[in-house]
Amino acid sequence: MLNSLEVTGRAATHVRDVADLKCCVHTAAVEALLAMRDAAGRTGIDLRIVSAFRPFERQLAIWNAKFNGERPLLDAAGEPIEPAQLYESELIDAILTWSALPGASRHHWGSELDVIDAAAVPEGLQPQLTPAEFAPGGHFEALSGWLDSNMASFGFFRPYSTYRGGVQPEPWHLSYAAVAVPALELLSLEVLREAISQAGMAGRQTVLARLPELYEKYVRGVDSPP
Repeated sequence: MLNSLEVTGRAATHVRDVADLKCCVHTAAVEALLAMRDAAGRTGIDLRIVSAFRPFERQLAIWNAKFNGERPLLDAAGEPIEPAQLYESELIDAILTWSALPGASRHHWGSELDVIDAAAVPEGLQPQLTPAEFAPGGHFEALSGWLDSNMASFGFFRPYSTYRGGVQPEPWHLSYAAVAVPALELLSLEVLREAISQAGMAGRQTVLARLPELYEKYVRGVDSPP
């Protein structure tokens, strides 16, 4: 379904803009996503996609900005970290707690969505996509419960539902299984190494030296569809 350029975000031949959703997603996921949006709407939930397809260069820019202290860096609890206080290898792990390696972001596949309930956002508040927002008492508690009960019937699941020693849980992150499951298998260590080796990536040599470990911990360490 994807090739090595598409699975690493270096091509966009597998995705298309969906004007009704104001996002870009894999062509195979469009129908299911629209159906899920409409079903949620019938319960009063305004399912809004805040992030979908992300190309390699965009993920690279995020990585480099965090590495160079130009973008906030957060620890596992969501508290700010000062990059200058970390050794390079520690800095890499800190970035990977919340952000993927360029070439390894599931958002490259067009199957991944970060979602909110726009109807539940208090006026003047900017959603931060934190676990607390989706927990009991949070703005998106109702959305989270609806997704728990309904997303699988539309083919979606949460790849970061449980902590597996790598990426922190992300209850806002949904994955379209029909695309994501084969994409993860296609994204081999060798494919990822080739993509990173050609990139102007901060910390690249340290990342490449640790790549087998990082690949298992942060790429393969995800939840499977139910």
